[in-house]
Amino acid sequence: MTSSLIQNDRVTIRHDVINGWSVVEIDGEVDAHTAPLICEVVCKLLHEGHHHLVLDFRLVRFIDSMGLRMVVAITKRIRDSQGSLRMACASSRTLKVFEFTGLDDAFEFYDSPEEATRRRPSADGLASWPRS
Repeated sequence: MTSSLIQNDRVTIRHDVINGWSVVEIDGEVDAHTAPLICEVVCKLLHEGHHHLVLDFRLVRFIDSMGLRMVVAITKRIRDSQGSLRMACASSRTLKVFEFTGLDDAFEFYDSPEEATRRRPSADGLASWPRS
């Protein structure tokens, strides 16, 4: 069951659990205004015991440097919780931002949440993050 966690004029954040993964769907902009909200949602989920997450960026129209910093900060928190992180990102525009900054090599990207959640989370999670 998908639940809407945050909704305002810039972003909507929804959450669903699929095959042991907590999928966080972000619809809108990921910037200085919305990054703290997304981080808050992920931290709340971690606190509730959701340690294996998929950030679904398929509906993201814009991401800036604050959004990228938020992704790195979230990843560190997930790693500290012995969790896992995957990204669903089919938009070439959003994926190019990760590629341009070199962060595309540090994360696992999938075309859809269905593809990202096909395999259950592994025991080692983000233990070896960041990858070289």
